[in-house]
Amino acid sequence: MCACVVLVVGMVASVNLAIPMLAASGLHPSASALVWIVDTYVIFFACLVIPAGAAGDRFGRKGVLMIGLALFAAGAGLSAVAPDVVVLLVGRAITGVGAAAVLPNTLAVLLHAVPAERKGAVIAIWASMTGIGGVVGNVGGGAVLTGGSWRWLFVVAVPVALMLGVLVARVAPVSSRHDRGLDPVGTVLLVGASVALLVGIVEGPVTGWGSPVVVIGFVCAAVLFVAWTVVELRVGNPLLDPRLFRIPGLRSACLGMTAVFFGMFALFYVNASFLQYGKGFGVLWAGVGIVPLTVPIIVVGRYVGRLVGRIGLDWTIALAFVFVGVGLLGLSGSEVGTSYVVYAGWLVVVGGGVALALPALSGVISGSLPADQAGVGSGLQSTTREFGSALGVAVIGTVVTGRFVDALPVDIRVDYGPHTVAEALAVAPGRGGEVVGAFVSAAGEGLWVVGMIVLVLGGLVVGQSVLSRRRAR
Repeated sequence: MCACVVLVVGMVASVNLAIPMLAASGLHPSASALVWIVDTYVIFFACLVIPAGAAGDRFGRKGVLMIGLALFAAGAGLSAVAPDVVVLLVGRAITGVGAAAVLPNTLAVLLHAVPAERKGAVIAIWASMTGIGGVVGNVGGGAVLTGGSWRWLFVVAVPVALMLGVLVARVAPVSSRHDRGLDPVGTVLLVGASVALLVGIVEGPVTGWGSPVVVIGFVCAAVLFVAWTVVELRVGNPLLDPRLFRIPGLRSACLGMTAVFFGMFALFYVNASFLQYGKGFGVLWAGVGIVPLTVPIIVVGRYVGRLVGRIGLDWTIALAFVFVGVGLLGLSGSEVGTSYVVYAGWLVVVGGGVALALPALSGVISGSLPADQAGVGSGLQSTTREFGSALGVAVIGTVVTGRFVDALPVDIRVDYGPHTVAEALAVAPGRGGEVVGAFVSAAGEGLWVVGMIVLVLGGLVVGQSVLSRRRAR
């Protein structure tokens, strides 16, 4: 189950390493298309993970998990042979649907398979795998991409997914089923609202924030989210009952999980390009360069339960957000001449915050729902993770694109209008230093914005938790 988690989460991170290759490839993707190549997978992953968890509850978690791995392999195969950006996006969408079927049902299978006294430890291990998966995706993706083509990333994913499907068929136990509805209308509305929101965010720097595409995207997102809420309040078996968020702990933990992954995957998106463009690392070393972030996740994760017992849940979560936010702010000051040792030190700080946050927040979400909704409960926390990841990539991609264009020399910006580093290097090959300097400056501003957002959201999470406990007393 942990290997399945690492595969589907690692795919989110590994694609970030391929961005420079994709930008310079024969597909000629635009700046917004690069963000969509990452986010198409993530948004289908995020929006379908709850119905996939409900499907596992109803039709059998093991069977849905195996179908998810098959879809993952099919989508990766289509992506590997994509002749253009459109086909690549279709393949990414199919892979995301498969990932959505995999992730919630791994935790549901584990919770069914282990005795009650081990559930806490299992949740902590599973939560840690979601963090480690991002780093394994960076390192493994870097190793695969040394083959020289971004297509190898998807080629390798196919046999891995199929092999895991065989292992699941052999070792995973069959769990009981629960007759829960799947709510197709709610699912369609949630996917539509999320895509519309990301259209507004991603297309803003390219078409202008007042352009019809951006305005219509935001308006449609608002309307569809309202419609989704109304539908969920009326149907007998909602995809996600909005009334669940009356539970203060569940509400704050979901916001906290979204904020942590918002910061972490925004970092993954920028990190790969910064190390390759700004530091001159090869793709393998760019993947290895994120490894310091994993050290606290591996070392600290197992002790989080004890820390919560000593200083309390609120202080643990507050400490986690301070580490993540301050670490991102520290990374935002990185320049071309910054020592990698200093850069790695800030990665460790971010990793410390992630290591504290994931087990603590996962435990709160899992403990807020009854056992017969294990699939939906794990789906809920998976949705918050992936939705936070999608927003993080979209926001930092938007900020970096806008600031990169502004930071380019006037003649390059006016005469050629490039929106990516690859485009700028192609039209001004003798001015690589200026182009890279513009990108590094833009990446720093993007990380600063993301770090501040994480700190603000962390304050809201802790403040809401403290206030709810006082009201309860």
